[in-house]
Amino acid sequence: MIPFLDLSRVNAPHMARIEAAMQAVARSGWYVLGSAVQTFEEAFAAYVGVKHCIGVANGLEALTLTLKAWNLPPGSEVITQANAYVASVLAISQAGLTPVLVDPDPATYLLDADRVAAAITPRTRVILPVHLYGRCTPMAPLRALADQHKLLILEDAAQAHGATQQGQRAGSLGHAAGFSFYPTKNLGALGDAGAITTNDDQLAAQLRQWRNYGSSQKYINEVPGHNSRLDEIQAAVLSAKLPFLDAENDHRRALARRYLAELQCDDLVLPPANTIDDDAWHLFVVCHPRRDDFRAYLHQHGVGTELHYPIPPYRQPVYASQWSPADFPVTETLCRKITTLPLSTYMTDSEISVITYVINNYR
Repeated sequence: MIPFLDLSRVNAPHMARIEAAMQAVARSGWYVLGSAVQTFEEAFAAYVGVKHCIGVANGLEALTLTLKAWNLPPGSEVITQANAYVASVLAISQAGLTPVLVDPDPATYLLDADRVAAAITPRTRVILPVHLYGRCTPMAPLRALADQHKLLILEDAAQAHGATQQGQRAGSLGHAAGFSFYPTKNLGALGDAGAITTNDDQLAAQLRQWRNYGSSQKYINEVPGHNSRLDEIQAAVLSAKLPFLDAENDHRRALARRYLAELQCDDLVLPPANTIDDDAWHLFVVCHPRRDDFRAYLHQHGVGTELHYPIPPYRQPVYASQWSPADFPVTETLCRKITTLPLSTYMTDSEISVITYVINNYR
């Protein structure tokens, strides 16, 4: 069986460095907001190409705290895409704002600028593009809309570590960005972890308050903040793995190239290849009109798959009364057809050959 993902294999090449980093933190006697967090924040900010990185507890908190730190009027609208993971929408709700969902571009599955333009109202304050599956959303038209309507852009870069667009990395393309370092991500911790990147000095200072009980001075709480701090242990793990991220992304691209070149299955729709060298290829998502039968066939022949995502946010029980599925025909179609094939840093050419052979013999 070729599993969809094996995290023990993901981390095996880094284990000696990870164990040494964790041991150093354990022996240091300083376990919260210490030198390991500062070291990672500085390194990741430099990697992304921004002035500030603020480590937080997870990717959801990265988005939520940023929206809160902007101090927007309650009920302000935030436009995002209907086909992303529910966390993007939860962050908007938890910040006391109103999520506005739009269908994605059917070719790229990313936020569609024309649909965003049609959804802007006098209450709109933020555009939240999700760099889904490791591909950067086309940002130039969104920045033009933001400039025209005086809006903020918050990138959801949880799946796009190392992805680029016109020479800039994901996380440097808007006013701020939220990252998740969940273990399955291209740069994954050994538990929950997240970060915010920005060039905004004032926002960075506010976020450092918000993540630490609203305090920038011990025992003085200026705002009603959160306890959302990147753990020293996880920061040390991330620092141990960060120097290898580009090489691992290059390996993902090589595997994606093979899939794109060799998969020849009737009715199988492959992801776009026009930005292959820029994408981080966090996930390799295909579409098939007989998705469930296709997945069952792959499982029967020893290939694991996943779904990203089978139930869109507007169909989740928490949000089901707010939207009609009929308003999102592109997302509805995608949710019936999408399948994610195995693609990870540890995979070998022989494993890709097996998967390609199995898929090309599907009838």
